[in-house]
Amino acid sequence: MLTNHLDFRLEPKLIQMYEDHKKRAAKIDWGYHEFLPWDKAKSFKRVPWDESQVTLPRHLITAVETALLTEVNLPWFTSHLDQTFKGSLTVIRDFVHTWTAEEDQHSSLLENYLLITRNVEPMRLHQLHKQTVESGFNPDFESPFETMVYTTLQELATMVFYTNVAKLANGPDKDLATLLRRLAKDETLHYAFYRDVIKYHLQLEPNYCYYLGHVIKNFQMPGTVMPNFEDRMSIIAKEANYGPLEYFDQVLDVIVDYWELEKLRPIAPEAEEARLDILRYHARLRKVRDRFYKKKHSEK
Repeated sequence: MLTNHLDFRLEPKLIQMYEDHKKRAAKIDWGYHEFLPWDKAKSFKRVPWDESQVTLPRHLITAVETALLTEVNLPWFTSHLDQTFKGSLTVIRDFVHTWTAEEDQHSSLLENYLLITRNVEPMRLHQLHKQTVESGFNPDFESPFETMVYTTLQELATMVFYTNVAKLANGPDKDLATLLRRLAKDETLHYAFYRDVIKYHLQLEPNYCYYLGHVIKNFQMPGTVMPNFEDRMSIIAKEANYGPLEYFDQVLDVIVDYWELEKLRPIAPEAEEARLDILRYHARLRKVRDRFYKKKHSEK
C-alpha cells in the first residue's frame, strides 16, 4: 500500500526527536542583536546613503541579499507547512511552530546587517523585500511526506549556502562571516530533524520511495520568486561558492547516501521503479560533475 501521509506508528520516536531538538536549540539560543555591528550604524537622514559607502565585493552583497529575500518569505513557508500538516501528527505541527520561531530572526539579522553596513541602497532593498513577499510561495507538492522531503533538501542546501559564503566573507568582513555561521547552526538543527523523519519512514516502509522522486528531481530553492533569481544564482555559482556542483556534492549526494537509497527494497513495483529512477538521476548528475572536474583539472 502506498501512502504519502506520515505514519502514526512513528509518533513516539518523533516526539523524542522534537524534545531533543528543543534541548539542543536551547543550548545555543541567541538574539539577532548580538551579531550586528552597531558601532557602524548611522542615521540615513543625517548621513544619506551613497554608493561610495559600499565596502563588500558585489558577489558577496548578491549572496547576502539573496539569502535575505529567501528568508523574508517565512510567512508563506509557514502557511504552506501549517496547511499541509493539518490533520497530521501533532508533533510535526508543534515542530513547525518551533521552526518558525527559530527562523524568524534570520531575515531581521540579514536585513539589518546590510542596512547598518550601508552595503545596499535602503529604498531599493525595501522594494525588493516587498516585491518578494508579494510573490508568495507556490510549491507543486502538497502531501505531508513530500513536504518533509522538500524541507530536508531546502534546510541542508541553506546550511551549505551559509557555510560556503561565510568562508568567502571571512576576509572582507569577519562580522558577516560570524553571523552567516550562526544562521547555519539553526539550519543544521532543522535539517537534522526533517532528514531523520524521512529516514525513519523509509526504514519502516520502503514504499515511501515512491514519493521521493518528484521532489528530488525537481528541487528548487524557495527564493525563485524573488526578482532576477536566475541572474543572482549565476553570480553566486561563479563567485560566491555555491552552485550546481556544490549542490550535488554537499546536498544531493549527502542525502542519497544518508537515506541509504541503494539499500532499500520497496515491495511495490512502482516504489521500486521510483527508487531506481532516483539513483539513475543521481548517477547522471555525478557524471556531469566528474566531467566538469576533469575538464577543469586538464585546463590547469
